[in-house]
Amino acid sequence: MITGAGTRLRRAAGALVGRRARLRWVHLVLGGALLMPYWLLSVVVLGALDAAQAPARQALLQFLSLFTSLPMAAVTALVPTVRGLEGAAARALCAAPRAEELATGPARSWPARRRTALWFVLHLFFGGVVAGMTLTGAPFAVVLMCSFGGARDLAAFWENRFPGWMITGPLLGLAVLLLIVLANAGFGALLARWAPALLGPTPEERLATAERRATVLAQRNRLARELHDSVGHALSAVGIQASAAARVLRTNPDFAAEALQAIEETARAAVAELDTVLGLLREEDPEATGPAGPTLAGLDDLLRQLARTGVTVDAELAPGLPGLPAPVSREAYRIVQEGLTNVLRHAGPAPAGLRVGLAGDRLEIELTNPLGPARPSRPGGGRGLRGIGERATALRGGSTAGPSADGTTWRLAVWLPLGGTAR
Repeated sequence: MITGAGTRLRRAAGALVGRRARLRWVHLVLGGALLMPYWLLSVVVLGALDAAQAPARQALLQFLSLFTSLPMAAVTALVPTVRGLEGAAARALCAAPRAEELATGPARSWPARRRTALWFVLHLFFGGVVAGMTLTGAPFAVVLMCSFGGARDLAAFWENRFPGWMITGPLLGLAVLLLIVLANAGFGALLARWAPALLGPTPEERLATAERRATVLAQRNRLARELHDSVGHALSAVGIQASAAARVLRTNPDFAAEALQAIEETARAAVAELDTVLGLLREEDPEATGPAGPTLAGLDDLLRQLARTGVTVDAELAPGLPGLPAPVSREAYRIVQEGLTNVLRHAGPAPAGLRVGLAGDRLEIELTNPLGPARPSRPGGGRGLRGIGERATALRGGSTAGPSADGTTWRLAVWLPLGGTAR
């Protein structure tokens, strides 16, 4: 129990005079400093309207000037850049929850400007109160605690008016200091609590940020598919060609030399595609150019490359494929490439059937291969079919994949609208 009480006491002391409280005091005093020009202008204007020199009227004038200066501050806070400046100060000094969400740029809408104006007024008002109490109350407390000059007379006056209380100068001084500390902690906590609501992003800004994040993620997924399909296909082909060359290196050196040449060509093409994708990653706005790559016009080269690995493809290609829209042609090529790569990975050098045809206003792709004995799975595999589905969905198409009813054939079917646009 004693330990718990000590912990609560330390927390209370930290909330009043700890590092966070000191930062908030600096933030509030900064608000008081920002209030001074508006306050002085109000004093001048109100003083010109009322030339009376009575001390009571002058004190009332200065008090009223505090409130007449706040509307002027609110008007200047409608300037868009104020939001970024106040947000930076609040993040550094206010110790607000979710401070990382506070504004970093100018207010671009009137709702954001009005919220900034309200925050600015609160910051200046609370800061003016705390700064005034600090500048006047702290020296007064020191005078009381040290019993300088009239401090003794003040203590005697208090004792005469309230006999028996024995309020001495030091106690009064401590009470004034405690009042300043409590005001700083209270106003600082209020500003910290209201900062996310007044300086945080508006619903429109949150939506725009979410859209930008979704665009970046979609582009990253798109580039990841490009790397997976192009480089993954090349590595699978190189692996099978290297294995075949190693088996016949002594018995059939001509075939081994041809396989090594095919490996060189495949690696060169893969490096070229890798440079293209990495170049897109370096672009500030990758979406502006989109990933370039091979199209259906390059299917013949792809099929010849696969023939060198031992995969025989019975291809049925419709005429007019090179003239298809570029986005559809590129995605269709990658889909065929990934489908044939899956044949290499999972069925080995087995015969495959490929049909790419046009049916009305859509492109149809069908790839079949016999199901052989199960092959060892690759670590990290299983992304190919998902990537094919994502490519088809991006063009408002669809795909299906799975074994036939008798379990002897694997079939991949994809359809893409010819007028499909990426989404």
